[in-house]
Amino acid sequence: MHYIEVILPLPLPGVFTYVLKASELKENPVGSRVIVPFGKRKIYTGIIAKVLDGPAPSQYTVREVLEVLDDEPIITGKQLEFITWISKYYMSAIGDVYNSAIPTNLKLSSESYVAILPDVEIEYGDLDDHEYNVIQFLEKNELSSDEIRQITGLKNPYRILKSLRDKGYINLFEKVRDKYVSKKETRVRLSSDFNTEEALDNLTQILEKHQKQLDVIIAYLKKVDVLHDPSLNDRGISRKDLLSAGVSKSSLQTLIRNDIMESWDQVVDRFSFDDLEIRESPDLSDLQKLKREEIEKAFHDKQVVLLKGITGSGKTEIYMDLIRDRISKQEQVLYLLPEIALTTQIIKRFRRVFGDRFGIYHSRFSDNERAETYQNCLKGKYDFIIGVRSAIYLPFHHLSMIIIDEEHETSYKQYDPAPRYHARDAAIYLAHLHNAKVLLASATPSLESYHNAREGKYGYVELNERFEAQPLPEIAFADLVRARQQKKLKGSTSAVLLEAIESSLVHGKQVILFQNRRGYAPFIQCNNCQHIPKCPNCSVSLTYHIYQNQLICHYCGFKQYYDPNCQSCNSDKLRTVGVGTEKIEEELGLLMPDVRIKRMDLDTTRSKYAYQQIIDDFESGEIRILIGTQMITKGLDFEHVNLVGVYDADRMIHFPDFRSHERAFQMITQVSGRSGRKYERGKVIIQTSDPDQTLLKHIREGHLDLFYEQELKERANFRYPPFYRLIRIVVRHRDKQTALQGANQLYILIKKDLGDHRTLNPVEPVVSKIRNFYIYEILIKIEKHQVNLSAIKEFLQACRDTLLALPTFKSLLIHFDVDPL
Repeated sequence: MHYIEVILPLPLPGVFTYVLKASELKENPVGSRVIVPFGKRKIYTGIIAKVLDGPAPSQYTVREVLEVLDDEPIITGKQLEFITWISKYYMSAIGDVYNSAIPTNLKLSSESYVAILPDVEIEYGDLDDHEYNVIQFLEKNELSSDEIRQITGLKNPYRILKSLRDKGYINLFEKVRDKYVSKKETRVRLSSDFNTEEALDNLTQILEKHQKQLDVIIAYLKKVDVLHDPSLNDRGISRKDLLSAGVSKSSLQTLIRNDIMESWDQVVDRFSFDDLEIRESPDLSDLQKLKREEIEKAFHDKQVVLLKGITGSGKTEIYMDLIRDRISKQEQVLYLLPEIALTTQIIKRFRRVFGDRFGIYHSRFSDNERAETYQNCLKGKYDFIIGVRSAIYLPFHHLSMIIIDEEHETSYKQYDPAPRYHARDAAIYLAHLHNAKVLLASATPSLESYHNAREGKYGYVELNERFEAQPLPEIAFADLVRARQQKKLKGSTSAVLLEAIESSLVHGKQVILFQNRRGYAPFIQCNNCQHIPKCPNCSVSLTYHIYQNQLICHYCGFKQYYDPNCQSCNSDKLRTVGVGTEKIEEELGLLMPDVRIKRMDLDTTRSKYAYQQIIDDFESGEIRILIGTQMITKGLDFEHVNLVGVYDADRMIHFPDFRSHERAFQMITQVSGRSGRKYERGKVIIQTSDPDQTLLKHIREGHLDLFYEQELKERANFRYPPFYRLIRIVVRHRDKQTALQGANQLYILIKKDLGDHRTLNPVEPVVSKIRNFYIYEILIKIEKHQVNLSAIKEFLQACRDTLLALPTFKSLLIHFDVDPL
């Protein structure tokens, strides 16, 4: 018998000890999956974290592992070390990290099943209608809990099941189910009796009177040249491909039934690109070659290098060259992109050069697709991976470089659920484990990365020219105050921007319009009583979505149909306040009815391929005006866009957050970079009520260094990153008073040791109630140097545990957000 420590996919601290029979212990068990019991009836897939030496624990009874699933580990040693680091640094349960790291379909779980007890006599007169109906089905077969719900029509059928169990009629049990399903393809081929010229001649004569069957054979031979190479028949052709030639489905079935053709199911790779045309990658310009050499030179001294390259400077071509060099040495590369920038454009560019030598990993993939990418990576099938933040968890064997494009992007940070990690920072630690290099790249680096480069912690390379010396766009401002005074506003669009749009369209160009707020209007207001409809679960107003005719909460998803009468006074004098992407689309549609306009926001890109379809249509010129949220600000390269319009810049700049100026600078600069990337100089028009504000002048003049230096001075004065570390403690409860009291008690416990200068008073965030939970936050500011960060984190967790041990506060929900954004 051997005792092992197992990580379970549960939000619980630590690991759990189980006993494993000696006969089931593999040569290298750490990282393998095991099925273990947990609690009274649950079964989970865990990961072996450690094989223990010594006797059995004496404090508790150790339960036995039910089954070892893997002959070889599915998590490497470095992955396990990385998962442990994420758990400790980001103050998350290791089970939460495991849940985040391993694709859902590689984790078996148990599902509740119901069966009639053997040899039981059922008193049917003792049953109500629902119970009788369930028993009728159970007499034929056991049922899952989902099937019970369908039979009864009840969302929660547990009262019925409890009643039947109390009467001694049924047994509830758990059944393990494997979620991963391989992709299969039905293939067909000629029977081996007919793959010679003579046999085919005889077959043709036999089928003379059966023209449709003969058509099937002819179509097959056109696609599979059996006469030239008989071995091709072994592989056959997909049934779908053969039927696409227009042959009869029933005739094909007849041929299979008569043993003239054969049919079988074959497991296939979900990511096969056999028919892809591979091209040579474009040559680097002299400037790109120079910058690539500077990057390699900087890697001699530094593990991390920051590449600050302006929009349209050709950074992607440099990445390709770096990747080609690494994979030629049998090394692996991880290329990270923010979710919104992982478009079909970038995938197509890489497929043309590298074919199927790389894998893709992002949230739009199905569970099975993510599981397959994970397994292919484990087997070493890919030379490199292009993925979003969760790709840092993939199993690499020879990782030598991580490229993090748009490294400033906030979507690299995981917010909910735990672990609340930042993929950029975690990737730097991952590279350290593999002794790999990290290239951070952006036209507008994060202030933290910029500071680290300026201080000499990172290498630093600048690329300040656009590809082929294409000029940066001209930036102009549309003064909204003056436009209102002169009555030159058409809805939300100024006359200056409208004229520029019309001019672009006349010249056959395309336009991108940026408004970082989806929906039709942020809220509806009654002119009579000033009532604003609010979410019953959150402390926010409901956003009006005109196409759904609904008021929707963007925090919890609550929806209600729009009522044209005020809920408070029944007045019909309602007005929309503010502007979202839907409203801009509607207004421009009325002004330009013959122009195809499309939105790209969360509402229009929910389906798997919607994002791809919109981009393809815009790239082909079908869409003339594209309106969108921050989805359109980066990762896109359209050669015919010569105008970008920015709405509501003031709201971004003045948002109540210490990072608001940095984010506004980055977002407006990035979306501006979509204009004039080819052929001629583009233009950007920013709508603002204050064109003279300093930030906008910095954007227009491209004074990134000057702006960043000013921001760094303010950050140092007010003790914010990059000079201090932040840990945000979030306290939640359904009762507001309990949440406030708990936050105050936690603040007192922490302040005793950390002091007033590090511990800020509990405050309500801007949105202080979400999903019926009231929220209070405590911000901890910690010096970057001469402090034991691990000890401080352990102390904070101990304070939380002390508070939750008190009966009054045991129902509080408390989590930590390390390095919050």
